Amino acid sequence: MEAVLERILSRTDEQTTSPSPPAGCSPPPPGSRSPAELAPAAAATYAMGASSAALAAVITVLVLLVAGASGARLPARGGAVRAPLPRGGAPATAVFALGSFWRSEAAFGCLPGVIRTSVGYAGGSKANPEYRNLADHAECVKVEYDPRLIHYKQLLDVFWARHDPREVFGQGPDVGNQYRSIIFTNGTIEARLAALTKEREQAKDRSSVITTQIQPLGVFYPAEPEHQKFELKCKPFLLQLMGNLPEEELIASTLAAKLNAYAAELCPAKTQKRISSKIDEVAKKGWPILREI
Repeated sequence: MEAVLERILSRTDEQTTSPSPPAGCSPPPPGSRSPAELAPAAAATYAMGASSAALAAVITVLVLLVAGASGARLPARGGAVRAPLPRGGAPATAVFALGSFWRSEAAFGCLPGVIRTSVGYAGGSKANPEYRNLADHAECVKVEYDPRLIHYKQLLDVFWARHDPREVFGQGPDVGNQYRSIIFTNGTIEARLAALTKEREQAKDRSSVITTQIQPLGVFYPAEPEHQKFELKCKPFLLQLMGNLPEEELIASTLAAKLNAYAAELCPAKTQKRISSKIDEVAKKGWPILREI
């Protein structure tokens, strides 16, 4: 199994990048906007097209081997043309802690195959933590995704690229135990992939230690509504274009997840431009509701 996991990791070659500072909360004008260019490491993270098919094949073989050994039954998988997750199907879930969850949530929203994102607390022992009373929990991001369109390995690549895993007791200006780096895993395969990617990051520089913890996911406690889609809420113009959705719909919305990433300028450059054009087009028509991008 270790050999197969190593082959998965060898499919892509990413760099670690330091996290960007939080974006301001002033609404943009309704005119055209020039999207900021992504950092090279972040752009490389999204450039998965050439290796996606090979990566999918390797992971499929791995899952077949594990399921065959345990006698588990595998769900049916799509063919070459990948359809959206069927109605009633359960998405896969990944949870990461990588500093303040306000900006961290936006790091995953524009990835193809991500269905929705939300923020919350995990990793501690206190029941029902709150933002002002976290105890030993960490701020974290829950990513719900279609595993036929994006793989857990790709989410790990974004995790490593979007924060500094060598920092101790915080991230950048955010200092405290709640901002520590953690990969929360669901099962053995995720745990081993997380461990192998951690070793890959450590091998890039042995002069300092990767502080990221890897631990099974216990209870994920959703954060208060005001912390969900924080970057998007800093752009009231975008919320208005969406029709000012109720909070529960905003959290569950795939469109909101993408616009949250767009508001933070964390989508790929071409996607940022495409979304800007779509927003300008919709706004010029007299403020109709933005349904898709």
